Amino acid sequence: MNTEYTALVQQQQHYFNTGATKRIEFRIEQLKKIKLVLKSNETALFTAIYNDFKKSEFETYTTELSVVYAEIDEAISKVKKWSSKKRVKTNLTNFPAISYIMPEPLGTTLVIGAWNYTYQLSLVPAIAAIAAGNTVIIKPSELTPQASQLLLELINKNFDAEFLTVVNGGVETTTALLQQKFDKIFFTGSIPVGKIVYQAAAAHLTPVTLELGGKSPAFITKNCTIDDSAKRLVWAKFLNAGQTCIAPDYVLVDSTVHDQFLTAVKAYIDKYNYAFENNNYVQIINDKNFVRLVNLIDTKKVYCGGNHRANERYIAPTVITNVTFNDKIMQEEIFGPLLPIISYTNLNDVIQQVKQLPKPLSCYVFTNDTTIKETILNQLSFGGGAINDAIMHFSNSALPFGGVGSSGIGSYHGEYGFKAFSHYKSILHKSFWFEPSFKYSPYSVFKLNLIKRIVG
Repeated sequence: MNTEYTALVQQQQHYFNTGATKRIEFRIEQLKKIKLVLKSNETALFTAIYNDFKKSEFETYTTELSVVYAEIDEAISKVKKWSSKKRVKTNLTNFPAISYIMPEPLGTTLVIGAWNYTYQLSLVPAIAAIAAGNTVIIKPSELTPQASQLLLELINKNFDAEFLTVVNGGVETTTALLQQKFDKIFFTGSIPVGKIVYQAAAAHLTPVTLELGGKSPAFITKNCTIDDSAKRLVWAKFLNAGQTCIAPDYVLVDSTVHDQFLTAVKAYIDKYNYAFENNNYVQIINDKNFVRLVNLIDTKKVYCGGNHRANERYIAPTVITNVTFNDKIMQEEIFGPLLPIISYTNLNDVIQQVKQLPKPLSCYVFTNDTTIKETILNQLSFGGGAINDAIMHFSNSALPFGGVGSSGIGSYHGEYGFKAFSHYKSILHKSFWFEPSFKYSPYSVFKLNLIKRIVG
């Protein structure tokens, strides 16, 4: 297997070295082709994801394909600008000269996608890599076998392997791929696997982008608009049955609005009526994760929900109250439809407790108080987030998406994705019409004083 992947990587390296992928016209042509292939096979794409874990056509389009299409469209319209030389200031020491920065593709890249949004998390990084002028090998998750197989069939049928290809398989496949020398690795997944990817990349000094996760908090303050806050938070938490890396992992609620907030949350859970047959809910991805999540439910603290069916991998939206930072459910990222509620009386105290945890991928603050908003934003470190909403910052490509600390390294979306797969080459272009003598021997006090005046 290693020999097979070595040959594939070498094939892509050879193709990259021909310079074909550097042409802007080529990049645009390939991006248009990807969109056409996806558009022409939407029905099959919807069916494959539904068969994997019952995600509806509506949610597959809105949370996956629409994001992919938007990234393609933006890259097509802006790749020429992103790829252009950018003039920068030249210092007096180098007069006369001009200075500029040249973006160039890194080379042969590996994108390892995640199962919770199979199409989006495999294709959006690949789109950025193609826009930047690289070749790409995509490794989707094996936990969504039908969607991943369909991706393989669509991509490998319509693109040459020397430029863009999909490789499927389990841990052994990923391990074999990571033994190859790539010019960039982009990984989306869990923190433990992210560490393995980072270690493998280090052997070749390969740069990486790691999109990981963590326990993303949401703050419900005493002066927020309770009804709207509950509505938006319930939608964000139980989208994809909570299997979203930027889902609110737990909620910190001011004690003065605790009961009111719980009532509103339950009302919206009841109103949305999450169920497979309503096309607004999905299965837990596999038996292993189903058992893990069920074991996190403390039945004595369940406010609503808690029921589950193993044969369908179904867990109802579950709200858990009277939670402390020491509870089992607070020791790991939940990644499922369980919502722990922690009540607080002193905001500064609870901020200090959050600061003791690893830096999260996201943070959400529901408040109408500017001072509270600024206090939380200034004191907590996290990848990105929102005020009075949750998850939706992901949809704005003008915002870099990525983590910090254990929640990730690097960012992407829009131009940030292009930058993630590019090297910015610095160029100083000097003229021959004038050459100052002060840097050349013989040195003198006069020259030294002149240099001091120039440098400052």
